[in-house]
Amino acid sequence: MSETFEHGGNIFAIARQMGVSAGEILDFSASINPLGTVPDLYDAISTAFEQIIHYPETDAPELRQALSRWHCLPQESISVANGSTELIYLLPGLVKGKRALVVAPAFSEYSKALAREKWTVDYHILKHDDCFELNLELLQQQLNKGYDLLILCNPGNPTGRLYQREEIKNLAELCAKNSVFLVLDEAFMDFCEENSATAMAAQNSQMLVLRSMTKFYALPGLRLGWAVGTPSTISRLSALKEPWSVNCLAKAAGIASLADKQYTALTVKMITCWRNELAEGLASLPGCTVFPSAANYLLLKLPTAMAGKLASSLSRQKILVRDCANFKGLDGHFLRLAVRKGEDNRLLLDALQAMLKAT
Repeated sequence: MSETFEHGGNIFAIARQMGVSAGEILDFSASINPLGTVPDLYDAISTAFEQIIHYPETDAPELRQALSRWHCLPQESISVANGSTELIYLLPGLVKGKRALVVAPAFSEYSKALAREKWTVDYHILKHDDCFELNLELLQQQLNKGYDLLILCNPGNPTGRLYQREEIKNLAELCAKNSVFLVLDEAFMDFCEENSATAMAAQNSQMLVLRSMTKFYALPGLRLGWAVGTPSTISRLSALKEPWSVNCLAKAAGIASLADKQYTALTVKMITCWRNELAEGLASLPGCTVFPSAANYLLLKLPTAMAGKLASSLSRQKILVRDCANFKGLDGHFLRLAVRKGEDNRLLLDALQAMLKAT
C-alpha cells in the first residue's frame, strides 16, 4: 500500500473551497507562532527589497554569521537552506547507504524524500501508552537489522515529546556503535532551546541537526532553515545544494528575527501560558487524554476513533485541526492542535466540548 503524504496548514486551498477568505479561518492544523513575525520584519524586508535586482550570495554569509553568534558555533558548522525541508531532501545524497529507520510518529517528508531516491524506509514506532518514550534497548534490537540512517524529531511531531540532552547523547552513542548516521530534526526546539543538540552535532561527524524558522518565527511563506554539523559534514551538504536557494528577502528576515531577543522571550512565555491553558481545557473533555508537550502544539487522544469526523465538523465552523490518522503509529483517535492565543483556544475548546457531548 502506498503512503499518503499530507500536511496541515492548507489554509488557502480550504478557504477557496469554502468560498471564504483565509482570515476567516482559525487554523489549528499548522503550528505557527500566533504572535506573528518579529515587529521589525517589514522594515527589514523593505530595506532588502532593492537587493532583488542582484543574485544573492549562495551561502548567505551574513545570515550564517548571525546563526553562528546565536549558537556560539563557527560559521563552518552551519548551512542555510530554503526551509529545513530542502535539507531533508538532500539527506539521501549526504549519507552513504540505502536503508533508513525513522522514529515514528513523524513528519512524512522524511520518508517521501528517501523513497524518491529508492531508499528502504522502516519505522521504529513509539507507543502512546508509554508517552512516546524512546527505549534504547528496543531501538538497538531494531538497529540490529542493519541501517545507515536514523531520523528523530525532537521535540516530536506530532507528539510534542521532548527528549532531554542526555537521552540524545545516549542515542548518538548508540548510533555511533552501530555505524548509523543520526539526523535530529529540531524544527520546534526554539521553544525549549536549552535542550538543543547543535553543539553536540558540531563535534560529531556522524550527526546532523536540522532547524527551521517556520514555526517559532512564523515564516512558513519565506522558506528558511539551516543545518548544524561538523565543518566536513556541512561542506559535503552544501555541495549538494542548488545555488541561490536562500533569497535576499528571506536572508533579511532571518537576521531580523534572530536579533529580536525580546520577541524570543515573549514567545516562550506566552506559548507556555497558552499551552498550559489549552492542555488543561483539553484534559477536562470527557474521555480525552492530552499528552505533555514542549512545543507549540498538543496531541489529543479522543475516546473513540472520531478524529476525521471531528476535523470535518470543525472545518465547517471554519476551524482547522490536524487529523493524525495518517501518521505511522497513530490512528483515528488522535488530533494535533496548534497552540494559538487564549481567545482562539477557548473557541476551539467550546466547539470540541459541544461536539463530544453530541456524540
